[in-house]
Amino acid sequence: MMNGYQLEFFTLQDSFHNGEKISDWLLDVARSHNIRGATVFKGTCGFGHDHHNYSSIPLYGNVDHPEQITLIVNDDECERLFDILRKENLHLFYVKMPVEFGQVS
Repeated sequence: MMNGYQLEFFTLQDSFHNGEKISDWLLDVARSHNIRGATVFKGTCGFGHDHHNYSSIPLYGNVDHPEQITLIVNDDECERLFDILRKENLHLFYVKMPVEFGQVS
């Protein structure tokens, strides 16, 4: 059993950083810094701080899937990841929640 954080980053499928989709870029960063895993969830619809609707269904607004990238990290991994995001000047909305994690054998 370990303690750490569940990080959730929210973006849109068609958002890019340095020519790469933000979700792909975050997965690459997580992998290259030995973070144990990450998952990308594609939303059907949602709205952001601008209150515009985003949806995979044209009827409901802009056709751009909302995405959530979730990572479970320990304290050191969390610090390293946020250092990278600050250095890259990447602006992402996030949620950081304390969690207990481990594997059941």
